[in-house]
Amino acid sequence: MATQTWHHGLVARWWGEFLVAGDDIERFRRAIEEHGEPALDAGCGTGRLLVPFRRAGIDVDGADASADMLHWCEKRLAAAGLTAVLHRQAMHELNLPRRYRTIVVCGTFGLGGTRADDLEGLRRLHAHLEPGGTLVMDHYLPTAEPDRWSGWLEQPELPGEWRQIGERRRAADGDELELATRTLEFDPLEQTTRAEIRVAQFRAGEEIASETHDIVIGLYFKREIELMLRVAGFADVRVSGGLEDREARPWTDRRLLFEARRA
Repeated sequence: MATQTWHHGLVARWWGEFLVAGDDIERFRRAIEEHGEPALDAGCGTGRLLVPFRRAGIDVDGADASADMLHWCEKRLAAAGLTAVLHRQAMHELNLPRRYRTIVVCGTFGLGGTRADDLEGLRRLHAHLEPGGTLVMDHYLPTAEPDRWSGWLEQPELPGEWRQIGERRRAADGDELELATRTLEFDPLEQTTRAEIRVAQFRAGEEIASETHDIVIGLYFKREIELMLRVAGFADVRVSGGLEDREARPWTDRRLLFEARRA
């Protein structure tokens, strides 16, 4: 099935204008340094990781399902005087001419498809690694938002209320953007949630445009992902906690980093 994401239009603009940093960039850069080049940023989006990678001289390609996100990635590369090979392909449809020593996946596993798509995506990533190559992939556990955990125990009232994400922010051209999200559906048996995002655009204090998109998100726990990686053909699966080079800890780690090697 085609990937259904919310990373289009004004949403992609929000990502491209404002999501340009993060302490995880250095962690993934070190992973590429450790496991080798060339690298692929699968689900590269607007280039939050890819642009700094290219600035550091890393041989890295990018792939993403959203043409709008890739547009902003190209724009950011051009502004920095850089280039990169970018492909518009979802992970479960990945069919690239190159093989890689390292593939990084940051914040995109489980977005916009089915569980079958997610497993096929891991198989495609495995196929795009050189023998001995490594997949480095993060994942936020379903416990990452404790205030929503009660929905696993008792049926929540949905759709939920809109939750504004931060303050209204000024873009490069002077317009302002405001972003909010809400939960539309949640199924604890299927471990899926459908969320909606809304971005409003303001000029001189007046709203001139708004867009709403939705996305289905697959919810996974640690053991599920480990099993899926092995079913997809990976070996030597290692799980660390957060962005630190240590074993994952129960109760405290809600973001995990998986490193899995192609034999």
